[in-house]
Amino acid sequence: MYSVKKTSAARRWPLWGIVVGALALVVIIGSRFLPNGESEQQNQQAQLSQGKQAYNDNCASCHGADLKGTRQGPSFIHPVYEPSHHGDEAFYRAAANGVRAHHWRFGDMPPVSGVTQAEVGEIIGYIREQQRANGIK
Repeated sequence: MYSVKKTSAARRWPLWGIVVGALALVVIIGSRFLPNGESEQQNQQAQLSQGKQAYNDNCASCHGADLKGTRQGPSFIHPVYEPSHHGDEAFYRAAANGVRAHHWRFGDMPPVSGVTQAEVGEIIGYIREQQRANGIK
């Protein structure tokens, strides 16, 4: 006949205490190394702000402060500039080398002097965010 050995509550408590304590320690230590959602959101907002400033400094005079174009340049809030048609690399090349007119009748775009690749990256981030806000995916 088999007998079931019963463990007293007093003997189980230290084991549970160790398990709970270890889990609490893992959570506390781990939370220090996980990205903080709030600070990540603040970082994204700062990058968008920098992108907007770089856009205003280098692009807005032709493409409009609202990205909707002017008499000198086309709108970026247009399906022609969605990422699947004009990928990010097209913006880097346009800033560095200029662009021959091919979609619009605004004339050729000259290279943008003085803008860095890092600034172009910030500008792209800002443009893409504004496109998404206007339904362009």
